[in-house]
Amino acid sequence: MKRKIIKIDEAKCTGCGLCIPNCPEGAIQIIDGKARLVSDLMCDGLGACLGHCPESAITIEEREAEAYDEAKVMANIVKAGPNTIKAHLEHLRDHQQMEYLGAALRYLEEHGIPNPLAQAGHKHPAGMGHGGCPGSRAMQLKNKPAQEEPPATGIRPSQLGHWPIQLHLIGPQAPHYQGSDLLLAADCTAFALGDFHKDYLKGKTLAIACPKLDSEQETYVEKIRMLIDEARINTLTVMIMQVPCCGGLLRIAQKAATAAKRKVPIKCVVVGLDGGILKEEWV
Repeated sequence: MKRKIIKIDEAKCTGCGLCIPNCPEGAIQIIDGKARLVSDLMCDGLGACLGHCPESAITIEEREAEAYDEAKVMANIVKAGPNTIKAHLEHLRDHQQMEYLGAALRYLEEHGIPNPLAQAGHKHPAGMGHGGCPGSRAMQLKNKPAQEEPPATGIRPSQLGHWPIQLHLIGPQAPHYQGSDLLLAADCTAFALGDFHKDYLKGKTLAIACPKLDSEQETYVEKIRMLIDEARINTLTVMIMQVPCCGGLLRIAQKAATAAKRKVPIKCVVVGLDGGILKEEWV
């Protein structure tokens, strides 16, 4: 069957092992000094490990692969104990994988293993334990009061001055990038930050990307390097969400800056899930 599954770039992998504790299925092992997918049927393709690789060596691809087998995954996970079982169940719940979650719970029941999510002290509003992949956790943000209408027309104009903006599609040679201040924003930031256009996009050129879901990210490194060396951008602001996987975009930018001949100042802006700015600093 053809499905989404992780791909590990052996040339990029340093064998640091940071991906291993962040794979709830135990599908990754260090073999001969490199992280390797030990079995297709152990990988659910949800990518919980992506944001934890400092070299961006892990991506998601769609290819022919064995079907994911929750029963075989559970047979492996239960050996590691209740904490690992709990982390795996939370991972499935937070990604809304109810079919897999149901199969996992049936496995526990059939083998007489306690369900750690049902134990006292591990409850949250959705009825199960809190944890799993922070970047995909279902949650309801606190309600915000209605904002007053802006003066005059009540319409705030867009500050976007060019197109396209997706990093795979942009051309570093385009005239609007020449000598500009570039905002490199993770896809979700503009939706979380109410004043994205007014406070951060105004006066800047824009490129957007997702370090968790986008493929061929080595192309991103080269494009950002070209923006620094050939478009001669003045500054680079990298805006990311607070979730772990988003940190990959900053690492891509820093890798490109290291490869570039010119040096440009880089600012990192971290946006909270409730729309607040958690951190803004030059790095």
